[in-house]
This record gives sequence, C-alpha cells and structure tokens, in this order.
Amino acid sequence: MGGDWTGKRESTTLVDTLEQRKRAARSAHHASAVAQKMHGLKAKLLHAKRYSEKVQMKKTLKAHDERNVKRPDSGTVPEGALPTYLLDRENQRDAKALSTALKQKRKDKAAKYAVPLPKVRGIAEDEMFKVVRTGKSKTKAWKRMVTKATFVGESFTRKPVKMERFIRPMALRYKKANVTHPELKATFQLQIIGVKKNPQSPMYTQLGVLTKGTIIEVNVSELGMVTTGGKPVVAKYAQITNNPENDGCINAVLLV
Repeated sequence: MGGDWTGKRESTTLVDTLEQRKRAARSAHHASAVAQKMHGLKAKLLHAKRYSEKVQMKKTLKAHDERNVKRPDSGTVPEGALPTYLLDRENQRDAKALSTALKQKRKDKAAKYAVPLPKVRGIAEDEMFKVVRTGKSKTKAWKRMVTKATFVGESFTRKPVKMERFIRPMALRYKKANVTHPELKATFQLQIIGVKKNPQSPMYTQLGVLTKGTIIEVNVSELGMVTTGGKPVVAKYAQITNNPENDGCINAVLLV
C-alpha cells in the first residue's frame, strides 16, 4: 500500500457561498465603473455588448410576465356546432396571475379621475402670501396674509391674533362653487365641503387655498345622483378651472 495521497479535497462552505453572492452583487458596480472609464473603440464594443445583454434581459422579463396573463387561445378550434350559450365565450389559457379583466378594471379605475386640467402654472410663495409686519416698530415679519381665494369649514375658529401665522381674509373666503356636469352640460351652484388637493403644495391644501387646478369636494345631494347599487351620492370631486381671485367666483368641472 505505497504512496500517500496529497491532493486537496474540494468542498464549498457557507463562507464561500456568501463570498460568491457578494461578488455577484458587486459585479454590476464593477462593470459600470469599467464602462465609465473606458473610451475609444473598446468603449463602443463594450457598450454594444452591454446593450445587447440588456435587450435580452428585457425580452426575458417580458416573456416571464406574459406567461402569467390570460389570453384567448385561438389555436384550438372546436369541431361541430357550438351551443348558443357557448358562442360568446372564448377559450382561455389558464394562468396563475390576475386575469386581464381585473387588470382592465384597474385601468378603468385609474382613468376614472382623469382631470380636465392635468397641468397648471406654478405659483411662487411671494405671489401667494403677503408679508404682514407686526410689533411696535414693525420689525417682526413672521405673519403671512393669503392673497388667493380660500375655503374654511363651518366649525373653523381663528387663533388668537398674536398666535395666528396665516391670515385668511374674510373677503376671499368662499363657500359655494359653480360646478358644471360634463355629461349633462348643465351648471349648478353647489356647496363646498372641503379641499381635497391643491397641486401647488400640500401646505396650500391644508390652508384650504383655492387656485386653478385645485380638486375640491362638493355636495351633490341636490342632484339626486345614485351609485350602481342604488345608494344616494352625497359628495363628489370637482376641479377648479378659473382663477377665483380674479373672477370673484369659483367655476369647476365635476369629475364623473
């Protein structure tokens, strides 16, 4: 029984596995650093190679996503006449993910609140607020007066004068809006319930500032609208389409 075997036995440990995973995770950063430093013809060849890899990866991901979507199976044609109750039905390939009907429902829900004015002009803070100087020698300038139309609820109570930072003048407070129904082509004067969102800033939403493009909630109980289940609709959203501080009134379009 001569000679001893001095060969090294190969085995992988947990540490080796972790190192491999770390190396794989760092490879993207390494490839990016190499691509940024390289220039000339080598850079062109490298970018072409990386581009083809990315295209292939996107194709693979798309194929993986499409695998889980139900779609009509046009390959199988039934033999003979079909019963009447099967004429409108399409053969579908079973899938594990959500059906296309549910996806379509989500799309319809997202498009439900497509607003008439998707983009509005930005308003600077200097235009929105006027600095109010206070103190014996008018040196303090921490108060601001809102120069745009506002809405305050019925239960609103002003803070004490010495603690009120934002002043909303009574002359620029509105309680009603002229809301146009886009399908009925009719305009109704409805009571404002609240300010849902001002596109300028979340702070303006909190203050109840009414500018062009603001989404407000109005009381539609007078219109007699009902849901698909037959329940009466009390409030709906509307978007302001004019500049209330210039016109002296609020014009809005109902979001249906």
